[in-house]
Amino acid sequence: MLPAILRCARHVSSSVSLPRPLSHITARMDPQRPVEGAIRAKLTDAFQPTHLEVHNESHMHAVPPGSESHFRVLVVSSRFEGASLLQRHRLVNEVLKAELSGCVHALAIQAKTPEQWGSNPVLEKSPPCLGGSRGDHTMEEKLKAGR
Repeated sequence: MLPAILRCARHVSSSVSLPRPLSHITARMDPQRPVEGAIRAKLTDAFQPTHLEVHNESHMHAVPPGSESHFRVLVVSSRFEGASLLQRHRLVNEVLKAELSGCVHALAIQAKTPEQWGSNPVLEKSPPCLGGSRGDHTMEEKLKAGR
C-alpha cells in the first residue's frame, strides 16, 4: 500500500489529464506540491482571478510531513458577481471535484468579487485543528508557526 502522499500525487496526476483546456496544468505544477499546483492551475483556468491564494494548511493537522490534505483558498473573480456565497462555493467545489474526491480532506473557501476584496482585502485564518491532533504534542508549535 502506498503512503497517503504518494496516493494523492498519483491521483492528481491522473486527474490532470482532463479535457483539453486543462491539459497544460502539468507544465505549471510544482513536482514537490502536485496537489497545490493542480488546485492553483484549475482555479486560475476556471475563474481568471484578479487575486488567488492557495495555502496548504496540512502542517497544522496530525498528518505526515509533506502531506497535501488540508487547504485554504481565496479566489477573487468577477465570475462571482451576482452569485450567492453558496453558489460560489459550489462553483469552486465543482472545479476541484477530483481533488476533493481524492486526497483533499478539507477545503476552506473564500470566494469574493473584486469589489468585495477591494473593500476588505483579508484572508481569514483557520481555527486550530481539534481532531486527530490531541495526541500530537507538537501541535502548539505548529499552530504558532502558522500564524
